[in-house]
Amino acid sequence: MRRPPPANDLGVTETNPPSQPRRYQRQMLLPEIGVEGQSRLARAHALIVGVGALGCTSADWLCRAGVGRITLVDRDVVEFTNLHRQTLFTESDARAGIPKAEAARRRLAEVNSEVRVGAVVCDVNSATLPRLRAMGSGGTPAEATGFDVIVDGTDNYETRYLLNDFAVREGIPYCYAGVVGVSGAAATVLPEKWATARAQSPTPCIRCLFPEMPAPGSMPTCDTAGVLGPMVGLVASWQSMEAIKVLSGAHERVHRVLARFEAWTGGVMLVDTSSARDPECVCCGRGRYEFLDRPAGDGVATLCGRNAVQVLPSASGAPLDLGALGERLRGVGSVETTAFLVRVRLDGERADVGEGVVLTVFPDARAIVSGVTNPDRARALYARMVGA
Repeated sequence: MRRPPPANDLGVTETNPPSQPRRYQRQMLLPEIGVEGQSRLARAHALIVGVGALGCTSADWLCRAGVGRITLVDRDVVEFTNLHRQTLFTESDARAGIPKAEAARRRLAEVNSEVRVGAVVCDVNSATLPRLRAMGSGGTPAEATGFDVIVDGTDNYETRYLLNDFAVREGIPYCYAGVVGVSGAAATVLPEKWATARAQSPTPCIRCLFPEMPAPGSMPTCDTAGVLGPMVGLVASWQSMEAIKVLSGAHERVHRVLARFEAWTGGVMLVDTSSARDPECVCCGRGRYEFLDRPAGDGVATLCGRNAVQVLPSASGAPLDLGALGERLRGVGSVETTAFLVRVRLDGERADVGEGVVLTVFPDARAIVSGVTNPDRARALYARMVGA
């Protein structure tokens, strides 16, 4: 009987690659890649955080391109609502509720057995990021941290700002992307530490472009506004292309833009960011890593005896517009809105205990997730429904 791949203390499972020559012949014919570029890809290590729609597409492209090592991180499990856009998963994955990182690892092992793929099932926060970094050490000679690029497949702003902090502090290129509805955006952050070592100029970081997170509940999410599968593919393909440039050594070809895409109208806008780096930026200018320094687990607590988890917003702000939030949530379940709260019984969500999952959101953006006992799952539901 074939043995399962080994796992480490973070629950990481990895494939072990044999050699398959000539696989990349068509790619190596490209003067932009060539033998040297392909060799660089084979020695590289990509960290993909979030294995949803964006993460699936990016992981697929990087694996097929021959990136030598890929680490996949996600806290969620596969559900049927994922299948129209998350291309590495199947109905059997959804029926079994397999963790996304593990389901993707299994699929990628069949796509390219030369690539060493690791799956980590956890919430990415200020406590787990150092452990991921330690796990990556030794995976590539290029960086002391072990990761050569961070690919953003997340669905919430707090994790994006956390990854931006980590990338800037550690000097790792960060490929950001986001899609909601029929619109998407992407940008690549080249930190000063990384750029200076390669005689390149650094780019603005995410906090230069977007200094503060949107208020909870103020922005649509895929769960409330929907998302078009091909739009995800378009944005993730751009993101993957930029990551391949970074990893293959084509550093001067990385786009220094904020790319915006509109699928339904066919619009593409490239906003030049080459002069947008802010010397007073909290993160890359002043060197303050507010999201990375925040205590892990802050804002989530299991409510004793109630089979529920309380989730606090990551930052204080203006009171929520409960009426607007209630209207946005009508597509995901039965909604009750009062002057004091919005309560929605979520369709299609299996309860850990009880008969269903109920999300109750208050004006200060605090929420109680009933029917759920796992804090990571409660945090994920909050991010999907409220958007922060």
